[in-house]
Amino acid sequence: MVLIERELVNQLVIESKSPDIFLLIGPRQAGKTVILKQVQQHLTQRGEHTFFLNLEDPDYLRLLNETPKNLFAIIPIAGLTTRVIVFLDEVQYLDNPSHFLKFFYDEYRESIKIIVSGSSAFYIDEKFTDSLAGRKKIFYVHTLSFREFLVFKGAGHLCDRLDAHTLSEREQIRNQYSEYMMFGGYPRVVLAQTHAEKKDLLQEIAYSYVKKDVFDAGIRKDDSFYRLLRILASQVGNLVNTNELARTIGVSTSAIRHYLYIAQKSFHIVLTRPFFRNLRKELTKMPKAYFSDLGLRNFFVQNFESITLRNDRGFLLENAALREMSERISTDEIKFWRTTQDREVDFVIEGIGAFEVKYALSAIRIKQYEEFRAVYPNISFSFIAFDAQKQNIHDVPVHSVWSIPLGS
Repeated sequence: MVLIERELVNQLVIESKSPDIFLLIGPRQAGKTVILKQVQQHLTQRGEHTFFLNLEDPDYLRLLNETPKNLFAIIPIAGLTTRVIVFLDEVQYLDNPSHFLKFFYDEYRESIKIIVSGSSAFYIDEKFTDSLAGRKKIFYVHTLSFREFLVFKGAGHLCDRLDAHTLSEREQIRNQYSEYMMFGGYPRVVLAQTHAEKKDLLQEIAYSYVKKDVFDAGIRKDDSFYRLLRILASQVGNLVNTNELARTIGVSTSAIRHYLYIAQKSFHIVLTRPFFRNLRKELTKMPKAYFSDLGLRNFFVQNFESITLRNDRGFLLENAALREMSERISTDEIKFWRTTQDREVDFVIEGIGAFEVKYALSAIRIKQYEEFRAVYPNISFSFIAFDAQKQNIHDVPVHSVWSIPLGS
């Protein structure tokens, strides 16, 4: 079977001449190992000397934890006169990955380049120190973007037609995006042939791979963690009240904050923060929660129906819009606006625009957004729909969720 290449592969190959340590991080099962192996294949074909180690192998892990120099006992570097590229999968399992990587960068960066993967930013915070500052470059590996989804589905020709106006192309894009919203972008899920297979794979990801994140983070009440994920999945786009969640789940507020931290750092959820300038009138504290993958979100609410048949279609579309934005914009920059009188705009990205997501455009009441537009006249305002059949509502542009204008 020919493996389809992600967009990141070409970027890594092009930039591989750099001496920097390349660190790929993202959720388990998002495709990091495949990306590493595809990059290795390209570089080997280019004449580079490459070696691949999976640190889930206990023998490799034991040796490298003893001393970084044991790498020379594992791979035949001696005698080579040209640069060696070493790929390390699941580097977070090292006791001190920061020390290991710093050693090779400082002592051997002219002759050994290190490219590594890790499945949780939790380990980046806990195990990686400032000693790697200026030595590493981080690449985030999300589940498939919609463009990558189209390529994996054999519909890559539509990638350049997302603003198409022909009825045939729009129907194809609409149908593909509907499936993307149902089952998300985990590569194995996208390539599965039947809905039953896709659901089984999402269950495996939820109860095997997410559970590894829970265990590795030291959380022993995994039932409470999963209950939190189910609650967040049922109310995406709502304010996250840690006190209320603690009472509902029956744990402390500090436990809820820790669970949210782990869920973020394992790339399962995204928390957006309030956009504010007026401390008296605008909310400044509670975030909103969204899922990083739509299929995983739908698994936790046990609903895989098409968006046109769902009662939660507005929330699902809002989560999809967040997912689209996060491909090109740091989630730290994606905020929401809400006043103490409950006036609200779903997404505000300073320097780019403000976006309100609406599945039913007929339900839009322009007056609801007059306050935001009056207070922030220099921030462009748009609506996001599932399929924007209209170009404007009054003087406000309307964009399809798969073609949100976020600049270059």
